[in-house]
Amino acid sequence: MLRSAIEPVERPRGVTQAWRLPFGCRRTIRPQEKPTASIRTIDVEISDIIIAGDTPGLEWRLPVFRFKGTKPEAPATYLQAALHANELPGTALLHFLMEKLRQAESEGGILGDITVVPQANPIGAAQSQFGELQGRFDLGTRTNFNRDFPLIVLGERGGLIDDLDRHSAVDRLKRHLLSMALGAELVLDLHCDDEGLQYAYIDEAFWPEASDLAAALDMQAVFLSDGESSAFEEAVAHAWKHASAGERNTSLPGRLSVTVELRGTRDVSPELARKDAEGLYRFLAGRGVVVAESQFFPAFGGIVAPLDNIEMIRTPEAGAILFHGDVGERVKAGDLLATILVKPGMTDGAMEVRAPQDGLIVTRVSTRFGRRRADLMKIACAEPSRASRKPGTLEA
Repeated sequence: MLRSAIEPVERPRGVTQAWRLPFGCRRTIRPQEKPTASIRTIDVEISDIIIAGDTPGLEWRLPVFRFKGTKPEAPATYLQAALHANELPGTALLHFLMEKLRQAESEGGILGDITVVPQANPIGAAQSQFGELQGRFDLGTRTNFNRDFPLIVLGERGGLIDDLDRHSAVDRLKRHLLSMALGAELVLDLHCDDEGLQYAYIDEAFWPEASDLAAALDMQAVFLSDGESSAFEEAVAHAWKHASAGERNTSLPGRLSVTVELRGTRDVSPELARKDAEGLYRFLAGRGVVVAESQFFPAFGGIVAPLDNIEMIRTPEAGAILFHGDVGERVKAGDLLATILVKPGMTDGAMEVRAPQDGLIVTRVSTRFGRRRADLMKIACAEPSRASRKPGTLEA
């Protein structure tokens, strides 16, 4: 029996309207208005989470897509992109992945519940200054959108979105995202670097089981994180590790919370997005979330480095940046990485930046001017860096 073309569904907490929509139809958000009918139905729920702004008359809408799986024992999955609102390769990936998921759903191929948030930060997406999208930091609080997520035990999940009036709009957004993610076993937060290879931050608790994701997405490197920050993926892992007060698990088989870095900010194209969507779909098939004809992908052969082995290359002084090394290149200790023009035109106006040890250039900045101690590159190395590093993330 065919479903009605438009079908109201039970609303998740914090959601004002939720409808199952026809295939290929966009949801509407005007009160008392239902989506128009289309040629066939598909069991995808599309809803808006409404986040009240911090000033009168302002609100933000967070679109959420949900596919209902047919096997309760299959892993539930949560996928989000553009938490840093100017990092769009993940948004493009999820757009093309949605095509594959809709097709799979029409064929009964969705086994586990899947939640997709293609643009996870409507607040950051609205921040522009002088024509530049400012999507990494909240301009009101100067806080990184991917920091300061609540570090809770899993049993406290239900309280994340209680009494939200006590919190700012940014904190409400973070609490909604974390609440949704903690209902899944597989959590992928899709980001990108400035200029970079395909790589990921993965907590040691998920490695080497997570090598299937690294292989499916054709990554060149994996950074093993220490779980000491308040970034989104580490807040998820923190809750899993601390399922209840006083408990700490160091191994989490069958679970995964990861930050995927999809190359650089300018690597947004249909070709790359389709390739990555295909790889992610194969990963989901391998984990039993969806059905696929082929789940094969070569074993991961990239570099695996703990954060202590990442050399953060920085400018010694302010000036124009002349790079001598590019992402993907292997360097030896002492190799020239960049020249900084600190006093252009002067005989002593250039300063050299050299590699502190052998390694692979994983990222570099796209700007060609740096302030003193500005980030230049990340180099993955076999030995720990001699530079001091605080526990947690590599960058602000």
